[in-house]
Amino acid sequence: MGGLWKQCLRIVLVLFGISTIAFFLIHLSGDPVLLMLPPEATQEEIDAFRHQMGFDRPLSEQYVNFLVQAVQGDFGESLKFHQPSLDVVLERIPATLELTLFATLLSIVIAIPLGIYSAVNRNSLSENLVTVAVFLGQSMPIFWTGIMLMLLFGVKLHWLPVSGRGTFAHLIMPAFTLAVWVAPTTLRIVRSSMLEVLQQDYIRTARSKGLAEKVVIYKHALKNAAIPIITVIGFQIGKLLGGAVVTETVFAWPGVGQLVVKAIYTADYPLVQACVVILALIVATMNFSVDSMYRYLNPKIKSG
Repeated sequence: MGGLWKQCLRIVLVLFGISTIAFFLIHLSGDPVLLMLPPEATQEEIDAFRHQMGFDRPLSEQYVNFLVQAVQGDFGESLKFHQPSLDVVLERIPATLELTLFATLLSIVIAIPLGIYSAVNRNSLSENLVTVAVFLGQSMPIFWTGIMLMLLFGVKLHWLPVSGRGTFAHLIMPAFTLAVWVAPTTLRIVRSSMLEVLQQDYIRTARSKGLAEKVVIYKHALKNAAIPIITVIGFQIGKLLGGAVVTETVFAWPGVGQLVVKAIYTADYPLVQACVVILALIVATMNFSVDSMYRYLNPKIKSG
């Protein structure tokens, strides 16, 4: 029970730190009043609007007010949408989670079989080809991959829609773009973990008993190599949320990533803060879940 409270306290501290950094970076980046009002606005109109929005108060007072309201789930009204910022973010969360979870599933489908294959067929030609594919996947910028997929499958072949959200076809290209971006890291972890496990004595014992190779690989080796694999997959979700900012912008996917980019361009401070805190909460929750799964798979950690 003490471990649970420590994890919850850690999440609270992470959210506090991230929200504090986001607040000061945003407020030191420029004056949103000049962006919100038309160029022909008079100085009196600028001063009145600044007072109405509370931007004329000392930064320390704005920060305290932000913390008090954030604890209550109130991040203020979006300057662009004229709605509570939290409501605007929560409307976009399902789209981002849909993209992230499907991309995670795709990356697992790509990385685990190829990682196992590379470990079992070490130093073979096919394993070297997989290694080359890994380096290519890591070296390609995520926006370039998305644009190339759009040009090929959307513009040239007309197989898939190039933007928007609505059907499963809309999901394929952005999810695959994210999956290709993170799969190489997972693949390398799978390969190294399997190589280590396959050299253990109990694997040699299982083979000497005449067990089928598939049983040895998938029942014994993969199960014992699962802890670092699950850990990296959990941490990859945070990376996917970061990549979703670019991917959602490229494919006009109506998620939080695209929303935060628009909010930054328009200096919509309340909306940016709400986006950052909600995304940080999702990442912290996923890390907590991964840590709990890690403890479940490795009971020695509990006793330690």
